Amino acid sequence: MTTQPAEPRAAGAIGKRLAGHRLLWPGLILLALLLGNLAFHHDFFSVRVRDGHLYGSLIDILQFGAPLILVALGMTLVIATRGIDLSVGSTVAIAAALACGHISTAARPGSVATMLTAVALALGVALVLGLANGLLVSGLGVQPIVATLILMVAGRGVAQLITDGQIITVTSAPYKMIGGGYWLTFPFAVLLAAVLVALTGFVTRHSALGMLIESVGGNPVASRLVGIRAGGLLALVYVFSALCAAVAGLMISSNVSSADGNNAGLWIELDAILAVVVGGTALTGGRFSLGGTVLGALIIQTLSTTVYTLGVPPETTLVFKAFVVIVVCLVQSPAFRAKVMRRRATTPRSHTTAGAAPQQQEVRA
Repeated sequence: MTTQPAEPRAAGAIGKRLAGHRLLWPGLILLALLLGNLAFHHDFFSVRVRDGHLYGSLIDILQFGAPLILVALGMTLVIATRGIDLSVGSTVAIAAALACGHISTAARPGSVATMLTAVALALGVALVLGLANGLLVSGLGVQPIVATLILMVAGRGVAQLITDGQIITVTSAPYKMIGGGYWLTFPFAVLLAAVLVALTGFVTRHSALGMLIESVGGNPVASRLVGIRAGGLLALVYVFSALCAAVAGLMISSNVSSADGNNAGLWIELDAILAVVVGGTALTGGRFSLGGTVLGALIIQTLSTTVYTLGVPPETTLVFKAFVVIVVCLVQSPAFRAKVMRRRATTPRSHTTAGAAPQQQEVRA
């Protein structure tokens, strides 16, 4: 009786564990997109230091993807509770309009105190907006898609009222630091996003909060029977989502030193939902993956960069993006992969059966 060596068995177990890891397919898809860009531009991976700052296509993906990472971060916890937040784009616009509006009318627009006041004002209003969404969902029992759709529509109008329908331009070096500045050669927006992701991961994975969120989203009835108060938890995740969207709005507006109530954060909620789904978090709630969300956001941002790199015509950009997203979702789907592998396994058998039939007829003859 022969036994299989321990080392091959251990390697096989590790391989199966890696193949079943939820971050495997998002990571491979991101790597494929990056290598595809490298095939068209041989210096795509090059990172240069200019004036003490890091520059390059990879740095641009991280910097421009930082706002989407934050919005998707808050969206992940909302989706984990079986909810959805369609108002994050409007929250982005409102936060940017409030901050830039305050700085533009301040006596000292370039001071640190003015910048801090503008940031506090934007975050404070975002907290109120998120709490309103949470109360509608948890307190009044309004469906999340309806509750947040109200603010999605009305919030965009509020942002345009704040800006009076104009683009507010500001000149403030401290405010520029949030989205367009550098610290220790890295873009400050990337460092800020990394810190917020790390803090969120630490709180949700090293405390009972993450388990409670997954319990409420996975089985609301069972969580209620064991005494979990879902109302306060739902309000908390919607407040967190609004705060993440407000920080993203500060990043976007400070990077361009202006606020546009009509276009700031436009459709970012759809990209955030795509990032969460591509990252492996199911829309049915329950278990969530913050690491997968970050990879999903980077995939969406890399895809946008690829569109511009390949020179895809503007009128076909959305179609191209939608096609790639569909392919990504199919590749990640275990059911789709199982069907493909089943067809590959049954095809040779059908050929063998067809080839054996004439031989059987000859023997009978």
